[in-house]
Amino acid sequence: MTQPPDQPPSGGYGAPPNQPPQPPSGGFGAPVPPMPMPTPGYGYPQQQPQQPPQQQPGPYGYPQQPGPYGQQPGYGYPPPPPQFAPPPPSGRGPFKGKPALVIAAAVAGLLVVGGTVWAVTSGGGDKKPVAEKSDSPTPSGSSAVDDPANPGDGSGDGATDPENLNEGRKSGEAKVLWYKEAPDAPGSGADAPGMWITGKTAVKAAYKELVAYNVGNGNPTWPTITFPQKICAVTAQKSADDKIVVAYESGVSDNAKCNHLQQLDLNTGTKGWSGAVPDGDLFDSAISIGLSITGRTLMVGRSESGIAYDIDSGKKLYEKKKYGAACFPGAFAGGAKLISVASCGAGSSTEHDEVQELDPATGKAKWTKSIPKGWTVGHVYSVDPVVLYMTDSDNKHWNISTLKSDGSVLSQVDSKAAFAPSCGLTILDRDLQGCQGVAVDANTLYLPTGATTGANQIVAINLATGKEKWRVKSPASVSMVPIKIEGGKLLAYVGASYTAGGQVVSVPTTGSSHSTTKLLQMPAATAQIESSFFSRDIDYVDGRFYISSTRLTGNDDTKEKLMLAYGK
Repeated sequence: MTQPPDQPPSGGYGAPPNQPPQPPSGGFGAPVPPMPMPTPGYGYPQQQPQQPPQQQPGPYGYPQQPGPYGQQPGYGYPPPPPQFAPPPPSGRGPFKGKPALVIAAAVAGLLVVGGTVWAVTSGGGDKKPVAEKSDSPTPSGSSAVDDPANPGDGSGDGATDPENLNEGRKSGEAKVLWYKEAPDAPGSGADAPGMWITGKTAVKAAYKELVAYNVGNGNPTWPTITFPQKICAVTAQKSADDKIVVAYESGVSDNAKCNHLQQLDLNTGTKGWSGAVPDGDLFDSAISIGLSITGRTLMVGRSESGIAYDIDSGKKLYEKKKYGAACFPGAFAGGAKLISVASCGAGSSTEHDEVQELDPATGKAKWTKSIPKGWTVGHVYSVDPVVLYMTDSDNKHWNISTLKSDGSVLSQVDSKAAFAPSCGLTILDRDLQGCQGVAVDANTLYLPTGATTGANQIVAINLATGKEKWRVKSPASVSMVPIKIEGGKLLAYVGASYTAGGQVVSVPTTGSSHSTTKLLQMPAATAQIESSFFSRDIDYVDGRFYISSTRLTGNDDTKEKLMLAYGK
């Protein structure tokens, strides 16, 4: 396989000499990196994003602003002025004859530390979690209590609409079904990972708690579960019968490990098996782990290996450990397929990444794809088909590749668009599936562009060729991002502005017309709250739109937002 050149062509791939910046038209230039740090949200003034070092404009001209999942104005404060990050020159991709586009260098280095792939593991040797069954929905060492701030029964601060958020709602606008505030978090902040929606309940993790609300009225569907220490990892996926696994820390010290697992039923809150994740061999730590579900298999990844467990019983199935030429599999992506990313030959002249599809039942590799030296797999946009996002060793260039069912390269994205999905901040681990604003079906990849001002676009890319198929512009003067594909249509979220509520729209994925159709219009009366979810997760299920915080600031001056649900 041909390696990328040591230096990109002068001016970047296809760049005409001395080309002046072009006016924005859906965002041309370099993709926007994730924001350096999350910023405070509701009730707290916003900080300005840090700018990467000044570089020459990329081959396609105009510099870009932070993407749709970047900073949002805090409730009660005016929005900050737009910030622009000039793109560096583009270069070549890791595979022969295909282009790679550019990523701003200052923040892109956060995607991976020291070339090491970090992930989740559960157990070493022949050890397995101790299956501890209980009729109580509360893990050992914790107590189940109703959320005193938000009981959701219409009383006190926990009323379904405690601030009369539906007052002034106009005809045609959705209503606030319920709104919940977050539990108190330490001053250093806390994670609020995961959001799971079933047929009857919406479940959210926040700091040490797991809360569940009726999707229609926000009443608690089961008592709040409080863990002994803070939640540090969750399975983004849920099993076919609505089971998840939550990990929480071993203590409060700086050396605490993310090594306690608890399986839970989303519909009832009943806990299943629980157990501890031991460290592996030397340097194979459970300080930071990742969790994913593929079929009935839970994959727990440590820093250099992974262990698979039966999601129902907690029984250990197998370990995925060091193989080949010093290849350490430390990052995993689950869902329809189980994908492993390994770091091979670290520190040697043959250092490179490898990608494998694993049989979730046995851990055996179905195929292995060696990534050219100097390129790192940062994210997996999709596992079926496999779509990889990679950066080069200087974190100046990026490449998006789609693999065939045997692991060979099907196509690489060849587009001038400045894509701007939100992939969060990953310093200690490689969160392969941490990107939002990306959707994939069997034939097409959907990515949002950045926008310097006003509306952006969603670009549909043919996975067979890597070429653009069509674009659709946001129907409002704010960014629009993909949510998912459903019923042959792309569902997208048009963000709220400071004065106008957001929208959920659908876009036909086939045919000649790809215009947007409005499915839900959020009310203008709650636009300031909706737009101030500074770090967020979103979903649209059964005609209801959910938005929740994924990071708590720990600000004691105001109550922080946790979750907001809209419907007709």
